[in-house]
Formats: sequence, C-alpha cells, structure tokens
Amino acid sequence: MTHKPPRPAAPKNRLKKIPDFSCVGRGPEVLLLRVMVASPATDKSSAPLAGLEVLLVEHESVAAFVVEDMLFDLGAATVWHAADVDAALNLLRDHRPGVAVVDISLAGEPAYPVAERLRAAEIPFVFVTGYGRDGIRRRWSNHAAVQKPLRPAALAMALRTVLNDRAAPPSA
Repeated sequence: MTHKPPRPAAPKNRLKKIPDFSCVGRGPEVLLLRVMVASPATDKSSAPLAGLEVLLVEHESVAAFVVEDMLFDLGAATVWHAADVDAALNLLRDHRPGVAVVDISLAGEPAYPVAERLRAAEIPFVFVTGYGRDGIRRRWSNHAAVQKPLRPAALAMALRTVLNDRAAPPSA
C-alpha cells in the first residue's frame, strides 16, 4: 500500500455574524457581512494586494464568490463583503479597508454613496459594471472601472492603478 502525502490546506473561510449589520425585516440568521481570511501559509508578498484588507460591495452571491477568489489570488488578506449600500456604509464606520471593489448597481440601487464615502476617507477603489462606461454617472466617468464579466488580469490592472495613484507623490 502506497502512502500519499497530505494535500496542502485550502484557505480557511471564517464566517462571522455581526449583529450591528442585521437587516430590517429579516431574521438574525441573515449573514450580511462575510469575512474570509486567506491561509497564512500562502506567500503572496509580491502580489498587488499583498496583505491588504479589501471591501467588496456586490449584491450577486455568485459574482461575490468569484471576485473574492480573484482578490485572494491577488494577495488580499481579508475580504469584507457588503451586499448593499447600507451594509457597506455600516462596515466603513468600523473598518478601514486598504482598497475596495464596488459594483455600481446593487440590485438597481446606485452605489455612489459608497464611492463618496470611500473618496472622503481617501480609500482607493475600483468600480465594477455590467453596463460599460455609459452606465457610469458623468461625475465618476474617469474613475477606474472594470467591465463585467470580470477578467482577473483586468481587475488586477485596475487595482494596481488605483493603489499606485494613492502611493504616488503629488505632482509639483
């Protein structure tokens, strides 16, 4: 009988219920904030999001899982998920992510209040849109955006851009 070496451990998902994020009209069993922590054994120090905490604002569960995987592959240490504007704003009251990925339309609700809060807090962020540049309000039309369906390379490039813009010294 041959002995097979053990498989490497997969990243651990830690789901936490946070009562402050309960939704009016829904029971406490609803999980509005999901915190996932990548495996500490994974070395992603050279990745674009190396060690950063990321806020993901996305209402579609399947899309959120896919984007979370992309963010972890890019080196994110933690991904906080909010499915609507209120949950995102509540999360931003208590946490300061290093970067955010924000779907512009959250089940028909515009996510611009989240963008305003992120901008005021000087937290870099990338918009995600299924409507192309035409679906972005004029005020935000020059902001970094990635078209759905997301490609990992496009998301990585947009995140690098907003992070580098934040790190760049002001021009004289």
